[in-house]
Amino acid sequence: MLTRHGCTINPLTAECRVAREKIQPYDGIMADEVNRLVILGSGPAGLTAALYSARANLAPLVIEGMEPGGQLTITTEVENYPGFERGIQGPEMMEVFRRQAARFGTRFLSSQVTAADLSRAPFELVTDDGNVRAEALIISTGASAKLLGIDSEKRMMGYGVSACATCDGAFFKDKEVIVVGGGDTAMEEATFLTRFCKKVTIVHRRNQLRASKIMQERATRNPRIAFVWDSIVDEIYGEQKTGVSGVRLKHSVTGALSDFKTDGVFIAIGHQPNTAIFRGQLEMDEMGYLKVRPGSTYTNIEGVFAAGDVADRVYRQAVTAAGTGCMAALDAERWLEARHG
Repeated sequence: MLTRHGCTINPLTAECRVAREKIQPYDGIMADEVNRLVILGSGPAGLTAALYSARANLAPLVIEGMEPGGQLTITTEVENYPGFERGIQGPEMMEVFRRQAARFGTRFLSSQVTAADLSRAPFELVTDDGNVRAEALIISTGASAKLLGIDSEKRMMGYGVSACATCDGAFFKDKEVIVVGGGDTAMEEATFLTRFCKKVTIVHRRNQLRASKIMQERATRNPRIAFVWDSIVDEIYGEQKTGVSGVRLKHSVTGALSDFKTDGVFIAIGHQPNTAIFRGQLEMDEMGYLKVRPGSTYTNIEGVFAAGDVADRVYRQAVTAAGTGCMAALDAERWLEARHG
């Protein structure tokens, strides 16, 4: 599980730990203080927004949340982010982001926002360490992949278990993998994986798919995709040093157990945007993703902006999150300038 300053799955290097210790944390919440800009979340979107807004002398405050660094801190090798020719470990990359933002004066609060009042300015945020007030707010709290909830899944995450085929598919070239799920996400992930894998097996707990007809047709017509019906993954076999070796399947009707050999497990049962505390205040779609004005990061509330996976139900990549983080910082800067004349 993630800790406040790292990840037990992929421990930070000694260099990263030393660098983090040199970053001065936020020196405390003052009741009367109104921050010009507060950024919620410390993944690629939040830290990119922090970098741009700090360089604009907005002195942003980043509230890091329960998972500092976001989902990349439970990722091993990252090879598809521009600028890292030889790849980089996910936790290390987020430390690089953080140090760069801190260099220009970003402040960090290692806390979680538990409630928010966006009905009036300044906005009021309730955190574990007290209330924070903000003139402008960038929400980059991300979206969490829905997981199976078994211990072996947590232990092997990043070591043969993944929730992102686009991120990790290339590591399984000529391997056999399974995809867990029955919706459009599972069909998309499975179809994408056939570019690399010699065989992809979709494991679904029911005897028919929930995916749209066109996605079902694409998957069923693909010769590299097979199906295992009425089954759930009950256990994932393997070790971090050697990767996944197989899974134990449980028949959802009879309860019968069976072993299935595989080199990798992709969980594709959907994502949940981390937006619960904003329900009833910010406009969302039916899945809970924040709605933004086309071509911008403006939400329906003036002074509140959304960036990254919290508003992106399609791409969900670190590089696209960083791009919208930049957009949100520029939008917030311009909004604050217009407000102050």
